[in-house]
Amino acid sequence: MSKIKPSKGAPYARILGVGGYRPTRVVPNEVILETIDSSDEWIRSRSGIVTRHWASEEETVAMMSIEASGKAIADAGIDPEQIGAVVVSTVSHFKQTPAVATEIAHRIGSGKPAAFDISAGCAGFGYGLTLAKGMVVEGSAEYVLVIGVERLSDLTDLEDRATAFLFGDGAGAVVVGPSQEPAIGPTVWGSEGDKSETIKQTVGWNEFRLGDVSQLPLDSKGEVKFPAITQEGQAVFRWAVFEMAKVAQQALDAAGIAPEDLDVFIPHQANMRIIDSMVKTLKLPEHVTVARDIESTGNTSAASIPLAMERLLATGQAKSGDTALVIGFGAGLVYAATVVTLP
Repeated sequence: MSKIKPSKGAPYARILGVGGYRPTRVVPNEVILETIDSSDEWIRSRSGIVTRHWASEEETVAMMSIEASGKAIADAGIDPEQIGAVVVSTVSHFKQTPAVATEIAHRIGSGKPAAFDISAGCAGFGYGLTLAKGMVVEGSAEYVLVIGVERLSDLTDLEDRATAFLFGDGAGAVVVGPSQEPAIGPTVWGSEGDKSETIKQTVGWNEFRLGDVSQLPLDSKGEVKFPAITQEGQAVFRWAVFEMAKVAQQALDAAGIAPEDLDVFIPHQANMRIIDSMVKTLKLPEHVTVARDIESTGNTSAASIPLAMERLLATGQAKSGDTALVIGFGAGLVYAATVVTLP
């Protein structure tokens, strides 16, 4: 018989507060058109994007995260010292070590929490949320800060007609804490590594550092391009539309929720056409509010779901206590979907 005492966590976990930060610079499609042969109409019709936010030198991954975190902690009504763990999902923090989560934890005044980064691309928020739920229920932390943050403008090839218009910067954060009733459903998550080449970094850091210039991509001036994110647009579109709708349905089923029971749908803000296709495939009723933050924010990867959630609540399009389906999907290829009660 085991001598280990049982954990003393909460019966359930829920999102208690949400916060977001969008960089001050707003970039319209006209700026993107300075470096690619396209049109505003083409960008809007292909992606639904009209503007996006790009970070200044001062708006670092840490700075944006701290701003979003402060709002989430205040929204949750707790003190920073009560945070027992900080989980940061990002692919655009360029220091391999230490984890940016440790800097954030220190600068928000949270004491000595567990702090670590994860890399799960556009599904990163869902991965972090699942880890946070486990910590709260298991008892290793009473309150967990989950952050999705990206500076994808640093990883954008402005001469790549397929991706130059897609990406934006920003940070979204939530506080996950104890609940007396189920408020974060079972997570349906996974990966399809055989499709890893469909979204990837163009050149690895070591190749960039040591590689032969003749083997590296060059820009229009003949200079070596900085590593960037590239993707096979049609393959990603088909996968997201058909396979992710199935995952979303599995998350609804796991939570015991029918489409008509939903109040809000918050998918990863990858592409407006993908969002609209998923709504149609899932047969969501007209009363369900659908996040379409991509129009003014672009694709912010791990930050997109919490940013969209924060905006829906701030504008009154969604309200506290609403039942929402969230799903993230992207590079890996990875995905995560769950049903949550909004804070």
